[in-house]
Amino acid sequence: MKLLYFAWVRQKIGLPEEEVAPPSSVTTVAGLVDLLRQRGPGYEAAFRDLKGLRVAINQHHSGDLIRVLLLINSRDQPAK
Repeated sequence: MKLLYFAWVRQKIGLPEEEVAPPSSVTTVAGLVDLLRQRGPGYEAAFRDLKGLRVAINQHHSGDLIRVLLLINSRDQPAK
């Protein structure tokens, strides 16, 4: 799964994108975020307050699904 990071999430994590292979037990965006938080302090800081995050799968804003392409946008970017 390819993750693309934008704005302050990108700054805190220090990466513009990365490939991840979450375990089969990760079936929601919330589960993916929990997994990412465990990767280190930058991830923990980036995903501390989820109110400002936007998630898109295949460039369509989504609720609580994951599988193909996940984009995490900052609160500074308008929803499509």
